[in-house]
Amino acid sequence: MEEKEIIHAGPVLDEKGAIVPGYSRRAVCTYHRADIRAPFYRIKEWDFYQASDGEKCIQFTYGHASYAGQVGVMLFDFQKGEMIADISRLLALPFGRLHLPESAEEDSDVRYEKNGMLLRFKTEGDTRYLSFVTQDFEAELTLMRKNPNSIVVNIPFAGAPTSFYYNQKINCMSACGYAKYKDKTYYFGEDAFGLLDWGRGVWPFHNEWYWSNGTGLLGDKLFGFNLGMGFGDTSAATENCLFYAGGFSKLGRVHFLLDKTNYMRPWLLRDEEGRLDLTLKPVYDRTTRTKALWVNNCCHQMFGRFYGTAVWEDGTVLKIDGLPAFAEHAVNNW
Repeated sequence: MEEKEIIHAGPVLDEKGAIVPGYSRRAVCTYHRADIRAPFYRIKEWDFYQASDGEKCIQFTYGHASYAGQVGVMLFDFQKGEMIADISRLLALPFGRLHLPESAEEDSDVRYEKNGMLLRFKTEGDTRYLSFVTQDFEAELTLMRKNPNSIVVNIPFAGAPTSFYYNQKINCMSACGYAKYKDKTYYFGEDAFGLLDWGRGVWPFHNEWYWSNGTGLLGDKLFGFNLGMGFGDTSAATENCLFYAGGFSKLGRVHFLLDKTNYMRPWLLRDEEGRLDLTLKPVYDRTTRTKALWVNNCCHQMFGRFYGTAVWEDGTVLKIDGLPAFAEHAVNNW
């Protein structure tokens, strides 16, 4: 499979509102909400941040499917299998009122403050400041980018000329800070790493995907991966790649092999070129279900440890032995 890497600057959508397909390592293409030719009520936008270490995870969500939005935070201990806090607010009919940025890499200051709840995402260069405050809960985290590369994909959908998926995932960020719920404080420090999942697009009402992402140390070098399957037309680009020691290595198609009757059984992640051989041994199923208005979503995000090998583009074999990370399967109607 030959993928198209986008190197030169240009628009995400052409003058007809159609996607310019491909992948890039940074946000080379320019996204403008005004370029979208699909109905405004089909536009979806979100900023999702996650910070985790070997035992716990915190997730911040702010986004919308135009007719339904969400602002929230989730804190859980996946090692103990305990949900600590799950705080969210549904936003009915936001229709673009969230003012999410049109770039994941330019400086920005995203804020929601209403009825005793405050969420803020502030980006300054390679540093991101995340905060969330509401009754009984507060969190302050700082993420710092440690690898200049990311994975950005522009993906179309067959038979839907005005549909598209423009997404950037930034791995390999250090994470430090705390979350406090009621009378207990949870700290994130040297062994914690952050992730940004930044998405904009228009796609079919019913959709399904598989996604896996992780960051950790292999020896004294920072390693990360992003893997996906099943979403959109990936003939020109996939989101599959490796990050290692400040570098980037592209992978082709990846397959997720799992038992959907028992998500706690091991997951196998394999590519078609023989460069990836990973097994996830889950310890916690963070299942989320959302039903509101026309939205009906379900996602099994499985946290656990990964074992196996990944081959860098120069042939170097990287051994993964117990890296804490996740893989998920989502089925959505939104």
